Amino acid sequence: MTWNSTMSSGYSSLEEDSEEYFFTARTSFFKKPLGKVTESKDVERERKFRTEFSTEEIGLKIEQYNSQTRDLLKMTLGATGVYTGFIKVQMDLRRPVTVKGALKGGGGAKMGEAFYLPRGVTNTLHISSTNTVRQVIVALLNKFTVADNPAKYALYKRYRREEQVYVCKLADGEQPLFLRLVAGPDNDTLSFVLREQQTGEVMWDAFSIPELRNFLKILDKEEEEQRVAVMRRYESYRQRLQEVLSQVKAPS
Repeated sequence: MTWNSTMSSGYSSLEEDSEEYFFTARTSFFKKPLGKVTESKDVERERKFRTEFSTEEIGLKIEQYNSQTRDLLKMTLGATGVYTGFIKVQMDLRRPVTVKGALKGGGGAKMGEAFYLPRGVTNTLHISSTNTVRQVIVALLNKFTVADNPAKYALYKRYRREEQVYVCKLADGEQPLFLRLVAGPDNDTLSFVLREQQTGEVMWDAFSIPELRNFLKILDKEEEEQRVAVMRRYESYRQRLQEVLSQVKAPS
């Protein structure tokens, strides 16, 4: 597997192992508490397609896909029936990650140091039709030298149907490139996002002692920044109020 992408809009190969991610801003990616979306029929239908499509049918779909794409990210069908192509994945991580070593462009992070990855970072990955969701997650974590357990993360698909946007978690064995082929090249129709596992609450037992200590350091830093910001704001209000009072004439 080779990686040669940048943090903002790079290209990497998962042939090996890679992928990419992103979503549109029209509808919020986050699910409402009562609006749970499940995989169910969509995943079952996609798995049925995967088993029913012949090599010839896959070839026709790839030709159609390539004719619709507006960039150079086309798919290629191999002699064995395995095809390769590109997907985009957006990193949408809300909690800090622990890095293995110095991260390119990350200020020389030390081994075991926890920090926040920039949200919204998108990577374009070159993968094959045999690559699974789990392999894509591992590849993305390796790309950013993240040392955390891949089981802490999940890949989600975001898709549109009848002007309604849905989000659902993909199973580890799903094949993202097949989903991309079936949906077509339109990113507004289907996109991928990497997020933490949604368990309802943070599973602190899954983190190591150094990770937990780093989290506390980050929280202390954020608390201090918030305290300074609040003090600065009220000091500004105080100065403005004093200026107004100084301009008010005393009653005669």
